[in-house]
Amino acid sequence: MLILKLLLIPGFLLLISLAGKRWGPSVAGWLSGLPVVVGPILFFLAIEQGPQFAAQSAVAALSAMFAMIAFCITYAQVAQRANWPWALTISLAVWAALATVLSVIPASLPFSVIAAAVALLASPYLFPEVHPVLNRPAPKSDKLIWRMIAGAALTLVVTMLASTVGERWSGLLAVFPVLGSVMAVFSQQTRGPAFTAALLRATATGMYSFSAFCLVSALTLPTMGLSGFVVGVAVSVAMLGVTRRLLARPLAKAQAQ
Repeated sequence: MLILKLLLIPGFLLLISLAGKRWGPSVAGWLSGLPVVVGPILFFLAIEQGPQFAAQSAVAALSAMFAMIAFCITYAQVAQRANWPWALTISLAVWAALATVLSVIPASLPFSVIAAAVALLASPYLFPEVHPVLNRPAPKSDKLIWRMIAGAALTLVVTMLASTVGERWSGLLAVFPVLGSVMAVFSQQTRGPAFTAALLRATATGMYSFSAFCLVSALTLPTMGLSGFVVGVAVSVAMLGVTRRLLARPLAKAQAQ
């Protein structure tokens, strides 16, 4: 089990990073909307704490979409005016504040759906309008290694703390922007703020897939057990295909620059 935790998420992060090198920030950000972090975390929670625990964590993770998308918007906006330490500090502070508020609101699937829907629908209007330069040198391999280490560390921390912090904070922490933070910082360092904003905008678009996974998992895990993850992944991948149309316009603009 430990080996799976150490290898599964870093493997996903590697694939997403390679996609970013090949097709640019929009595709990398869009693919990062897949439940590559929350999926394995919920899976391990279901095995170690039970499907009901994982289902409640999925409800919390769905509501945490609000905090996650707020992180992406904040980082993208601040990065246009300041260097990465400021952008990261301010955006993480926004995430932490919103996650704390969400943690004290009684768990409710309808509330989580509304919170996620508001964030997803509002986000396209809140990102800065940018035109990233796509022909800069790609990040070095050591950057990819740090991304993979960060993903593995989050998985270990959340699953180890689950029995202590409970299902609500387990779900919220599963949506901690470890992937977004690592990709945003390294993108700003190596490709610039415009590239980073395009990456995070596409990440928010891809979050429809993430939200679909959390919603289906919350509904199916209590009755279907681990089989619910199969349904959740299938719906998530289907939703990713739907959001491809939402991605097409900004992707075409970026490639035209």
